[in-house]
Amino acid sequence: MELNITSKGIELTPELSRLIERKLGRLNRHLSNIIETKVEITEEMTKSRQHRFLVRVSVNGSNTQLHGEERGETVLAAVNKVAKVMQRQVEHHKGKLRDKKGKVDSPVKEKPNQTAEPPVERKYIIKQLDVKPMPVSEATDQMELLGYDFFFFYSTDTEKLSLLYRRKDGNYGLIEPERG
Repeated sequence: MELNITSKGIELTPELSRLIERKLGRLNRHLSNIIETKVEITEEMTKSRQHRFLVRVSVNGSNTQLHGEERGETVLAAVNKVAKVMQRQVEHHKGKLRDKKGKVDSPVKEKPNQTAEPPVERKYIIKQLDVKPMPVSEATDQMELLGYDFFFFYSTDTEKLSLLYRRKDGNYGLIEPERG
């Protein structure tokens, strides 16, 4: 992960850079597809002292874009606030990936000059079926007997491949292909 830090109206000291790296450099431990993190620190002359420093963070990765900004009375306070916001966003995004894939994107240890890996290709499980000709009524009985929510068969009624499925309302649906 590449971390770019810029500042406006404030001097970017080595101590401040190390602090930001320590706080925000951990994000890729939780989400390995992060390619770049941009941090922008601005000191603004506001009436309210507690809103003087603004820290904006943008995280870019393969299929991931997260953004957060927080204000604080000190740079440290603003960095701490935005680090918590970004951590929540990463956790939320990781949860979405878990729900979508059934597993979590595993963390990768960073190596010097590490390039982004290409996205993982989807894997498909191919199952061959012995499609037997039968009327819709027999297909319904077979589906019920097997306890399936859907049943793929060759309909003797229409002489086409058909998909029978159980609807949420308890009735049945039948999908028959038609060339368009």
